[in-house]
Amino acid sequence: MEGAAAREARGAETPRASEPPPAPSEPPAAPRARPRLVFRTQLAHGSPTGKIEGFTNVRELYAKIAEAFGIAPTEILFCTLNSHKVDMQKLLGGQIGLEDFIFAHVRGETKEVEVTKTEDALGLTITDNGAGYAFIKRIKEGSIINRIEAVCVGDSIEAINDHSIVGCRHYEVAKMLRELPKSQPFTLRLVQPKRAFDMIGQRSRSSKCPVEVKVTSGRETLRLRSGGAATVEEAPSEFEEEASRKVDDLLESYMGIRDPELASTMVETSKKTASAQEFARCLDSVLGEFAFPDEFVVEVWAAIGEAREACG
Repeated sequence: MEGAAAREARGAETPRASEPPPAPSEPPAAPRARPRLVFRTQLAHGSPTGKIEGFTNVRELYAKIAEAFGIAPTEILFCTLNSHKVDMQKLLGGQIGLEDFIFAHVRGETKEVEVTKTEDALGLTITDNGAGYAFIKRIKEGSIINRIEAVCVGDSIEAINDHSIVGCRHYEVAKMLRELPKSQPFTLRLVQPKRAFDMIGQRSRSSKCPVEVKVTSGRETLRLRSGGAATVEEAPSEFEEEASRKVDDLLESYMGIRDPELASTMVETSKKTASAQEFARCLDSVLGEFAFPDEFVVEVWAAIGEAREACG
């Protein structure tokens, strides 16, 4: 016969009916799906609107645009954002606003001009499209090139003295032009962007005429990278914009090039350094192919510091 003490012990082991069973462990929340980034695009001289996605750098972007319009990627000279005009202030660099409209400027007529270098500087500022074409971004008022009407902002430089420079970076082209001897004529083979009036007879006014596009003031951008995947980032801060502008001005002054993406990379590099010497070492490791002179690096470091102080 079972004793009272045993019955009490057994009863103590039985869970009370009022206590609910433990809830099963919940599976970890699935990561939020990244939205598809789809951009609208047109050919600047006139075309239907296409949609592109899935690119991580400028070469892939050009390939997607070319696929959308059935042309070769090498036909694209450069792209502008939210304007079909040859507007160097709207030039596509390494960042695209998520609501930006992309206009691709393609090859038009080829022309050759003869230039005599009577001064050290020709008055050209060179940039490139990140995919093998260097082109003219600015022409200095009163310069040698400014006196040659056939040369225009937006013209791609295809050859110097019949030597092809396709595939060269902007700083390489600027160096070639600086090193040309004075008082000796040379030839430039240029390719101008195709103009809208070239297609007037083939365009329907309603669907194919390029338009100015107004976009909302979203603060996120797609950052294109030469290596690795593109990333969605906040738009540059006031300090980053001011510092990049100052660095881009110095690039033009020292090297005859303008490159907002290169300037932005230099500003980003400066954030990881505490002195001009450390900054110079980091630039050598990240951008060694440019071989920046020491005095230029010192001026860049000072300009970034001025922008930081001005922006608080």
